[in-house]
Amino acid sequence: MSFKSHFSRFSSSQPGRLHFAAHSHHPWPDVSFAAHQRAWLDAAAHHDDKWDVIFGDVLPEAQRHVAAELGLSDFRSLVFAPNTHEFVLRLLSCLPERPRIVTSDAEFHSFERQTRRLEEEGLVTVTRVPAEPFATFPERLVSAAREASAHLVFVSHVFFNSGAMVRDVEAMVRALPGDALVVLDGYHGFCAVPTSLTALEARCFYVSGGYKYAMAGEGACFLHVPPGRAFRPRNTGWFAAFGALQDRQQGQVPYAAGAAAFQGATFEPSGLYRLNAVMRWRQQVGLSTAVTRAHAHALQRRFVAGLGASHPVRPGQLVVPLDDDARGQFLTFRTDPARALCAAMKARHVVTDARDDRWRIGFGPYQDEADVDALLERLSGVTP
Repeated sequence: MSFKSHFSRFSSSQPGRLHFAAHSHHPWPDVSFAAHQRAWLDAAAHHDDKWDVIFGDVLPEAQRHVAAELGLSDFRSLVFAPNTHEFVLRLLSCLPERPRIVTSDAEFHSFERQTRRLEEEGLVTVTRVPAEPFATFPERLVSAAREASAHLVFVSHVFFNSGAMVRDVEAMVRALPGDALVVLDGYHGFCAVPTSLTALEARCFYVSGGYKYAMAGEGACFLHVPPGRAFRPRNTGWFAAFGALQDRQQGQVPYAAGAAAFQGATFEPSGLYRLNAVMRWRQQVGLSTAVTRAHAHALQRRFVAGLGASHPVRPGQLVVPLDDDARGQFLTFRTDPARALCAAMKARHVVTDARDDRWRIGFGPYQDEADVDALLERLSGVTP
């Protein structure tokens, strides 16, 4: 199975390049090009009235696509922003003074850097539960959250620095203290791991975006907000007051109802156009998340099976073994010269990436078996 022909604009921009960083800067399918143009043309045609088109058509379509992917019962529980860090800040601003936060030691920088900086000022207390060993992580996270009487529990569905997937998310979330805000970071899970929030939509937030496996690029991040509660984040933008914008601002600051309370301010909407186009295209060609995952895992197995004495990494260096199906769409090898290996492969026109002592290789629908064989050939003889 190959969907390579649908990525011709990206692949033809640098002939011969092998892109194996699907977990990072994922190539965009060709349908996103016309969608990007559509955003410009709508702005030209409608001027200020373009926001009627965006909020009346473009945004609701994006909400429906995401809701369908996640099994949400009401698309209006979703709010969009240019990046997930906006949502991190708004969520933190919902917490009481000097809150107690429980998380993992394998969270991406949007959350990790921000909480460490707040710790420096004594504004938060953070408990970081080691992600490894992965098999016992859910139980250890729940135990830590109970012991700390956590105000916020923030955890990734798939850890960015290993590809390990948290098992039985539903059971883990249900076991967490009922008065804690629970946030599931789905950035490496959305459109990579089949995910249903049907049973959890009233309990936890879910944050992700279109930059990676949804293949829509920047500017299309979203947050699912559990219904039934009124949130008043201190970090707030003027979009969060839709419905009250023409009223005199006096008394308590007003908020829109539901998820809209987490809206920010003016944003660049082309990412939503691209997201809609890509999600429509996935439906048209039958590229469900389950199909994408099966394709990526088949390519992973081919790559690992092809490793031999001439290659600088071995199957035994995998952070998540190949026989463990609880992994995302990338493989992570633990190797001291990870950064040098990444640089050596770049010199051979192969895009991968490294995090500390971990070399990451991503797989996606724009690759086929021939690409994996070419990767093995270029990796052969590399001595970082």
